[in-house]
Amino acid sequence: MTIDPNAPVPQLIRKNILIVDDHPFIIEGYKNAITRYNPKQYEFLILQAHDCKSGYDLIEDVQTPEFDVAFLDISMPPYEEKDIFSGEDLAKLLLKKMPKCKIILLTMYTELLKIKTIIRTISPNGLIIKNDLTFDELLFAFDKVMKSDKYYSQSVQKMLNQSTHNSIEIDEFDKQILFHLSKGTSLEDMPQYIPISVNAIEKRKTGLKELLKVKSGSDDDLVKEAKCKGLL
Repeated sequence: MTIDPNAPVPQLIRKNILIVDDHPFIIEGYKNAITRYNPKQYEFLILQAHDCKSGYDLIEDVQTPEFDVAFLDISMPPYEEKDIFSGEDLAKLLLKKMPKCKIILLTMYTELLKIKTIIRTISPNGLIIKNDLTFDELLFAFDKVMKSDKYYSQSVQKMLNQSTHNSIEIDEFDKQILFHLSKGTSLEDMPQYIPISVNAIEKRKTGLKELLKVKSGSDDDLVKEAKCKGLL
């Protein structure tokens, strides 16, 4: 086949990517996977941040382009001044500011309740447990999301498949909050025992009340319901 040297060169499709993770070597892994994805069709502008504050600043910057895809680690140093405590909060901000952005969340969490909460509140295009993460897995997930499919990693799918309709599971921080509420520990004193801020504890307590359907109840009502559900 003869190639016409005067034939027009296909225009590359530009995609803007955001990566927020507090581990530089993981960011480099994401970038390597992205830049190897279909280089004959796409060119990528990749912007990166290393914590909630720098991620927030990028999203809010008026000069920042609209992102097409965002990779967000869930557990990162918070930006308490703006009530951004995790990648979940950054995802919510992104969905508000750039609703067309496809969100891929990565986490070390393996608690069923946490996974279900992420899916319910964010409905991410991709959700990957970091223990599942390999270069091929990342490339496959990116390909699925670029094609407007959803991708949940193997561990996420396994948890969802094995869960029962009425099961309630909470993570270790939530368990500690319930324990200290049951002991009468004040909210202001809890950070002495739980390594998160007062604001984060208050936010988790509100989430627990919603989960256990005592949203308008007192802390005592929350403790009583937690005991009835076998969480205390």
